[in-house]
Amino acid sequence: MLGRGLRLLGRAIRDEPGMFLFGVLGSSLFAIMTVASAYVVGAVVGRVAVPAFSAHRVVAGSLALGAALIIAVSILKVIGVFGRRLGAGRMQFNLEARYRRQVTRRYLDLPIAWHQRHATGVLLSNANADIEAAWYPIAPFPFAVGAIVMLVAAVVSLLLVDWVLALVGIALFPLLFGVNVLYSRSVSGRVTRAQQLRAEVSAVAHESFDGALVVKAMGREESETRRFAERVDQLRDAMISVGRVRGLFDPVLNALPTLGTVAVLLVGALRLRSGAINIGDVVSVSFLFTVLGFPVQAIGYVLAELPRSVVGWERVQRVLTASGDMVYGAESRPAAGATALRFDRVDFAYSDGPPVLQDVSFEVPVGRTVALVGPTGSGKSTIASLAARLVDPDSGTVTLDGRPLPELSAAALAGSVALVPQVPFVFDDTVRGNVTLDRGDIDDAEVWQALRLAQADGFVAALPDSLNTAVGERGTSLSGGQRQRLTLARALAGRPGMLILDDATSAVDPRVESAILGALRTAEQASSVLVVAYRRATIALADEVIYLEQGRVIARGTHAELLDTVPGYAALVRAYEQVEA
Repeated sequence: MLGRGLRLLGRAIRDEPGMFLFGVLGSSLFAIMTVASAYVVGAVVGRVAVPAFSAHRVVAGSLALGAALIIAVSILKVIGVFGRRLGAGRMQFNLEARYRRQVTRRYLDLPIAWHQRHATGVLLSNANADIEAAWYPIAPFPFAVGAIVMLVAAVVSLLLVDWVLALVGIALFPLLFGVNVLYSRSVSGRVTRAQQLRAEVSAVAHESFDGALVVKAMGREESETRRFAERVDQLRDAMISVGRVRGLFDPVLNALPTLGTVAVLLVGALRLRSGAINIGDVVSVSFLFTVLGFPVQAIGYVLAELPRSVVGWERVQRVLTASGDMVYGAESRPAAGATALRFDRVDFAYSDGPPVLQDVSFEVPVGRTVALVGPTGSGKSTIASLAARLVDPDSGTVTLDGRPLPELSAAALAGSVALVPQVPFVFDDTVRGNVTLDRGDIDDAEVWQALRLAQADGFVAALPDSLNTAVGERGTSLSGGQRQRLTLARALAGRPGMLILDDATSAVDPRVESAILGALRTAEQASSVLVVAYRRATIALADEVIYLEQGRVIARGTHAELLDTVPGYAALVRAYEQVEA
């Protein structure tokens, strides 16, 4: 643990060499002035105070010189404290900001399948609590380096004063380091457990907040409270365990410098009586030991926080080194307008699970609408994810205008294909912000055009501030159908060549859904459409229907053809009709 912690501190120095040097210079100045202050005080006592008591008079010049020396050393110590804290603070906050950005960029690069395997609360903890824990020791780190400089200077000065008193210091300092190392080993496992529980508490809390509507509607408040309380109690117990260890070691670390001072006074008195040293030397060494306590504790703070720091860093590293990146090509976007989508012998399974799709082949011709129909679990949403390249097939190819999707650049893919998912997501922003998503090339005229195609212009115009109306977190001020139409308008605003609707109009009235699909057909820049459909009216509007069962394409053709020739399809569509009725 100590080795890993020291390597992490080395990484911090490599990442922020300038701020580290600035902090260490300030800390070293403070350290040297602290040692110097002990000898200034000793000199003032030995050469000003003691003679004044002996002569029963004070020499003004000597008193002024002593005061000036004390003030000068104090000012330099203040400058050292300023440099130490500024350097350490900037270093710590720069590191936290840098690695938060790296973690966030990594989240954006990793595929959706990776995110589905990790709880949102844990990911939030990685980007926040774990990064803070990783760089928490940086705050006392320059001070600890300065404390080492102070200890070296103190030992040298002790040797110059008296070798016997130096032995007291030489015996004390290794003892301080030994206690710190023992403390680090004792607390490391407890800190690891506490850091893991912090992430679990965050995950449970996020899940409860995210599912607040379900919790309230199903009367599960007490159950969720108990579930959260269990994790919080475990975290409390883990933190108490850490506190017990700290409560045992902190008094020892605080007491050792004091015991050193007592030892110096005892030994110093004997040496003074023998005439080996003078009263000024005893005062200097005693004062030195009284001021060494807090700086030496800085070393203890760093060593004590290293286990937590290493645990936080390793949790962050699991994100930064996560594999599974989707590699994009350099191909530009196909020509503006509708595009053709083709699946050729595609197989897919989630995380080594059972096959979800097997030998799936079909095509969405340019400007045509193809409906995917099948029972629950037949692979329709997976096909939608593959078509938008949220995941890649295990085998087979998915092409857009004859180009395999991995050969397209990320920008080309995003500009060519738009997926409107089953569950609409609305940001805590205005209507305009939700439609444009900060795409600077989309003006208000294009926003209104997209809203008209999505049959959303009517309700948006009736909102208090129209496009400037804030819709609340997750669109809480909108109905389910309004949220679906708003997310559809968001997709249409980018003028995609391929529009994928994964049951994206299930919450709207059938007449509105029919109007939406009709508007998509007659739009000036019509898109090819792949729609996961359930309603008969929606299916009937498609140029071709692909019928799936258990991840396989069972049949394809028009709606009327499949009703006459595929019993499974006919039974499913009639079941949908009965449910709607």
